[in-house]
Amino acid sequence: MKTFPSSVGPVVDCHQHLWPAAFVDALRRRTHGPRLEGWTLHLDGEPPYDVDPADHDLVLRRKTDVADGIDLALLSLSSPLGIETLDADESAPLLDAWHSLADDLERDAVDGYGIWASVNVAEPGLDDLAALLRHPRVHGLQVPATALADPAALERLAPVLAVVEAADLPVLVHPGPADASPGVPGWWPALTSYTAQLTAAWFAWHVAGRPLLPRLRIAFVGLAGLAPLHHERLAQRGGTLGAIDPLVHYETSSYGMRAIDAMVRVVGIDPLVHGSDRPYAQPTDPGLGDAFTQSLFVTNPAHLLNGAPR
Repeated sequence: MKTFPSSVGPVVDCHQHLWPAAFVDALRRRTHGPRLEGWTLHLDGEPPYDVDPADHDLVLRRKTDVADGIDLALLSLSSPLGIETLDADESAPLLDAWHSLADDLERDAVDGYGIWASVNVAEPGLDDLAALLRHPRVHGLQVPATALADPAALERLAPVLAVVEAADLPVLVHPGPADASPGVPGWWPALTSYTAQLTAAWFAWHVAGRPLLPRLRIAFVGLAGLAPLHHERLAQRGGTLGAIDPLVHYETSSYGMRAIDAMVRVVGIDPLVHGSDRPYAQPTDPGLGDAFTQSLFVTNPAHLLNGAPR
């Protein structure tokens, strides 16, 4: 990953993960998944996963981001943990612990970081969400793709998304929980369940999103599971791609030049925003030229986050 000394404006990574100490402690107090035993993560339906403590050390993370030339990184809750869909009494202490990170960043004047808020998608507190979105370190709301699995699910979630729209902030759609069959490689969920969830969420938005939320800026991580590349199949099966929605964005984590170039041929350059998914993947500059790099890392994220002109 190179630095960006010639970039005009802050270089943004729209998608990283880091667990604050309060969140780690809350996971360790649990007796069933999601829970931590020491640094071993236990999720229902998945094999234990050994977490590297260094991945959640903010001082080390900042050194890495500075070395990579990242001016602002947005940290998000790990939606595959399934916290947003737990019973409200179970999710509340975990969500509170997650959001304490915003207070920690502000109190300690830690440069270079903001967070995506999260809510219980089944029993959201809309007034509490509206207050949370006013926090100076909160840049929008992340929701699991499983909460947008089809148009009906999107309609149920619309009151939550409307609070974000009213705050003039964006929504980030991230993969949710996924079951992995025994014996599959570790990358299996990321290449199967995650991409399928994102594709379904994108199509749900394509069908029902804009009529419900005409001004909402929304981004799908992982290039929306490459959903727009299926536009020819969509047309063959009776649908239409239609005009490119200027308020829909595509975050690039885990993809490189070939996939990004293919997306540009369908949706153009303007909707693409950089995200790394650090620590699970690394920042990637697809090498498509200085003007593209400026758009991907600076101009387009500014449009997603605050509606800045492209």
